[in-house]
Amino acid sequence: MERPLVVGIDGSDPSLEAVDWAVDEAALHGLALRLVYASRWERYEGAVSADSSDRPSEQELIDTLVGDAVESARHRNPAVEVVTDVLAEDTVTALVNESRHAAMLVTGARGRETFTGRLLGSVSLGVAARAHCPVVVVRGDTAGREGAYRRILLGVADMDEGSSAIRFAFREAAARGCELEVVRAWRRRVHESADRRQHQQTAAAQIDAAVAEGVQEHPTLALRRSTVEGPPHKVLVERSAAADLVVVGARRRQGHFGLQLGRVAHTVLHHSQCPVAVVPQTA
Repeated sequence: MERPLVVGIDGSDPSLEAVDWAVDEAALHGLALRLVYASRWERYEGAVSADSSDRPSEQELIDTLVGDAVESARHRNPAVEVVTDVLAEDTVTALVNESRHAAMLVTGARGRETFTGRLLGSVSLGVAARAHCPVVVVRGDTAGREGAYRRILLGVADMDEGSSAIRFAFREAAARGCELEVVRAWRRRVHESADRRQHQQTAAAQIDAAVAEGVQEHPTLALRRSTVEGPPHKVLVERSAAADLVVVGARRRQGHFGLQLGRVAHTVLHHSQCPVAVVPQTA
C-alpha cells in the first residue's frame, strides 16, 4: 500500500497554502492525502469559565478548521483521496511520528503562533529537523507555489553522490516534466593560490559525480549544471527567486538529539523565496 502524503494543518493561511500545494503533489504522484491536526486541546477542554459558555468549544473550532481544510482540498482537486485525523499530542512530536509512515510531510512556513514576525514557525523548523521522510515547507510567492517557473533547484555538497536528496530532486523534476538545476557553490580561502578556473573544474566534476545515477535513470530530463562562487546558503536563497522548489539534504546522525539541520538547510528554510524540500540522509 502506498504511503500517504501528510499535511500538518492548524487553520492558518500558510497551512491552507500547504494544503493546496500538497493536493497538487498528491495528484502528481497518485497518493492519498492525510490532513493531520495535532494539539493538546483535551487538557483544556474542561477548563471553561462560566462566562464563556456561549463561545464555541475548542473541539468545535477544530472540527471547523479541519472541515475547511478538507473543503479546500476537494475544491482544489476532487479526484485526490482525502482523510483526516485529530491527534491529542504535541504538534511537532505528532508530525514526526507521522513521518515514519508518510511518503512526504508538508507544512506551512508559519502557523497560529503569537510571534507572527518570525521567518519560520517553530513547528515547521522542528519537523524539518527531525522527520524521517522528506519534508516540504511551503513558502514564497504564488508563482513558485504554483510551479510557474518550471524549475527545481538542487544544492549539492561534498560526498553527495547518490544521496536521498539527489534522488528526490530527480524524481520530482521527472514527475513535473521541468528543468532540474544542480548547483555546486565553491569558495576560495584567503591567500589561496588556486585560480578560479581550477575551482570551477573541481566543482563541475563534483556535480557530474553526484548526478551520474540520476542521469542514468532519467536520461531525457532537462538538466542544468551550475558552479557558483559564494557561500552555498546565500547562493541557493538568491536563486530560489526563480524556482518552484529548492531541495537540500539534512544529515541525520545516530544517537544525536536536537535539531539536525546543517547551516545551508537552516538558512534556506528561513529565507527561501519558494517551497523548500528537506530530505533526511543518514550519515
